[in-house]
Amino acid sequence: MLNPRLAARYAKSLMDIALEHNKLDAIYKDMLGMQSLFSQSQDFVNLMKSPIVKADTKFSIVQAFTSGKVDAVTEGFIRLIIHKGREFFLEEIVGAFITQYKVHNKINEVKLTTAVALDEAIKTNLINKISAQFQGMTIDLNTEINEKLLGGFILEANSNVFDASILRDLNDIKKQFLKNEYIPDIR
Repeated sequence: MLNPRLAARYAKSLMDIALEHNKLDAIYKDMLGMQSLFSQSQDFVNLMKSPIVKADTKFSIVQAFTSGKVDAVTEGFIRLIIHKGREFFLEEIVGAFITQYKVHNKINEVKLTTAVALDEAIKTNLINKISAQFQGMTIDLNTEINEKLLGGFILEANSNVFDASILRDLNDIKKQFLKNEYIPDIR
């Protein structure tokens, strides 16, 4: 992150405006769209960070992408960010807003990495079990496939990692063989 304090401040301001106008969910949807735009187009990221391109041009380009697709509050906020010369941090502000939205609505992000794709029944069962652990919170499950795990899974939630993968088990066994605690060290 380049400037997390600045991003959090602007995101908090947008959050307050969204709550005041009862448009929190609409603006969250707009921010998800902006996040998607940033992740899909490196050219757009470069444009926002370019000191050469004038603010009016940047806003015109953003407006071309968002015209009729975002709420007026979102459009006004983006205009303000660009007018204030903070468009360099727009991607970071969008991420901070999404994080604050999830905290406000008690949504807990959980990342599940498996060796193979899971079917919907297993995902639903897993979400129910995780929800029981995080009482009163909604679970936002993101899945990822990593064939190197060989089997099992890695679950990440609230900065905690639970690694139940075969790869980790094999690495533990390898360490035990290399250390071999049953043979005394001879010097």
